[in-house]
Amino acid sequence: MRGTHTGPPRVHEHASGAPAPAPAFRAFPAVDPRPSDRAVSAAMAGCPHVATLKPVQPHTLQGCEDCLKMGGRWVHLRLCLTCGHVGCCDSSPNRHATKHFHATQHPIVQSMERGEDWGWCYIDEVDFEGDELPPRA
Repeated sequence: MRGTHTGPPRVHEHASGAPAPAPAFRAFPAVDPRPSDRAVSAAMAGCPHVATLKPVQPHTLQGCEDCLKMGGRWVHLRLCLTCGHVGCCDSSPNRHATKHFHATQHPIVQSMERGEDWGWCYIDEVDFEGDELPPRA
């Protein structure tokens, strides 16, 4: 396990069945426009949405954008990989990341927490390791 995780369940094993190593924090690398194996991996996981993602710039790095507007508080942050909305997790009082999904149908979020490198598709209820997601813008 890679620390505490308050979002949807994640798979922590390689295809071989061995435990996955904990990834280092991934900075915002330069965008690589070439196709990657993430589309094949995501299709095998049952989610066609991840193959259509492109790097997005977070709207803010200050916190949950909706909580900031209303003076609310958050526990963990999630980045919408369709538009860059930054919302709070389901352990937060307002659950803005999930509310954003219900309002927009943008399917995939990625954790913005240091040391976490995973994503979640709300529609297909599938989780992803960081290398299956696009690099951050």
